[in-house]
Amino acid sequence: MTDFQLLARGIALAGCGIGAGAALIAGIGPGIGEGNAVAKALEAIGRQPECKGDVTSTMLLGCAIAETTGIYGFVTGLLLIFVAPGMFMRYLG
Repeated sequence: MTDFQLLARGIALAGCGIGAGAALIAGIGPGIGEGNAVAKALEAIGRQPECKGDVTSTMLLGCAIAETTGIYGFVTGLLLIFVAPGMFMRYLG
């Protein structure tokens, strides 16, 4: 193995690690957004208790949609940790 191949492998692994870390940071946004949504829903229910069913169903739908971004980031991070390094090593020789 030449020095160039060794350097290329190190750069590929470092890129996978940095990319996985950046992808897993995506879980912060949905957590904050869902917390704000629940807080506003509870505030709305506190002001008008008779609209509890409508507010709750809309809030749950919104939280489910917001959670998908966190799941996409998690899956991307897992792929960068476990799948991508093997693919890069195969191409680098």
